[in-house]
Amino acid sequence: MIHMLGHAVFGLIVGIVAQYLLPGAHSYGLIASAIIGLIGGWLGGYLGRMVGMYKEGGAMGFVMSVVGAMVLILILRAVA
Repeated sequence: MIHMLGHAVFGLIVGIVAQYLLPGAHSYGLIASAIIGLIGGWLGGYLGRMVGMYKEGGAMGFVMSVVGAMVLILILRAVA
């Protein structure tokens, strides 16, 4: 249970940071930010480990999570 709560909080932080770093208007709420952060974190973390940029649990994981969330936001903007 605590593990899932930690993922939700991490996703929310990643989603908010990604929205803050991207220019333009943002109309995502807290729940959508958390979902974007979670999915972006999985995407960025997977890609970063796949290409060998870092190992699981490394500090670069947060950066890659934010990058993944930013990519996801850009995809959502292009679709909308």
